Amino acid sequence: MDLAGFSDPVEQWEAMTAVAKKADEGSWDSIWLFDHFHTVPEPSTESTFEAWTTTAALSRDTKRVNIGQMVGCNGYRNPALYAKIASTVDVASHGRLYAGLGAGWYEHEWKAYGYEWPELKDRMGAFREATEIIYKMWTEDEPVFDGKYYSIDKPINEPKGVRKPHPSFWIGGGGPNVTLKLVAKYADAANIGGGNPEVIKEKAAILKGHCDAIGRDYDEIIKSTGINAFPIDKGDDPVKATGKALGPMDRERFDKDNLIGTEDEIANKVEAALEAGADYVIFYVPGVAYDLDLVDRMEQITKRFA
Repeated sequence: MDLAGFSDPVEQWEAMTAVAKKADEGSWDSIWLFDHFHTVPEPSTESTFEAWTTTAALSRDTKRVNIGQMVGCNGYRNPALYAKIASTVDVASHGRLYAGLGAGWYEHEWKAYGYEWPELKDRMGAFREATEIIYKMWTEDEPVFDGKYYSIDKPINEPKGVRKPHPSFWIGGGGPNVTLKLVAKYADAANIGGGNPEVIKEKAAILKGHCDAIGRDYDEIIKSTGINAFPIDKGDDPVKATGKALGPMDRERFDKDNLIGTEDEIANKVEAALEAGADYVIFYVPGVAYDLDLVDRMEQITKRFA
């Protein structure tokens, strides 16, 4: 619903691009998209741009900032195709791609677009195989894989990308038996905890255990987490301050799951996440499409931790 305040799709696109360019001009490390065809957490008729098309376009509209998806849905693309797309976008961005992948969860969207909705066991099994295939296609010249859900037979994937040793691979989710094991084996980064210090601490410990078991250096894996926040001044009325930013969003849901607070309060939440084991924070800030000053304001918070 972030672009619902614009009626024209071109205006929506240009507003999104303006946010990306603003971040590119600053000190932000990355900008992020989600991989959905419908609005979340509930479907609506508001515009939702396709993630990989948008990633490619923004890679040419920016010069410095990294561009990622938190995260790509495995069920929407054959993993060999995903690897090819990501390799192409990594080149287009001159090595600035953060390629995100997860098992997927939005049942309504899967069914609406004609994808079979598998049971959790099968979604995770397919996710496990897809992760290995993608990694193989980025690191091997003649990759072969024959699994229950997918197979490849020496697909040519040239160029494989330009970032070395391969495009940066970000895996989202905190499942201890599948997802975090895949992070330990294949990923450059994980996304865990949703900003909750207790969950971050728990998942980070599990990830370290998996790394120790296979001899992977835990410290070389980025431990990211997401924090949804909106900065206001002390004494501001949160409803008035966020009126335009939230627009038609569900205010009750946003107030429950996110932080509308002063810069100090947001910084305290970031500090708690970092102390719990995260070392990278991805912010979601509603309203940046309507007020680019929010990008600068949040950037000042991040500089406290530089």
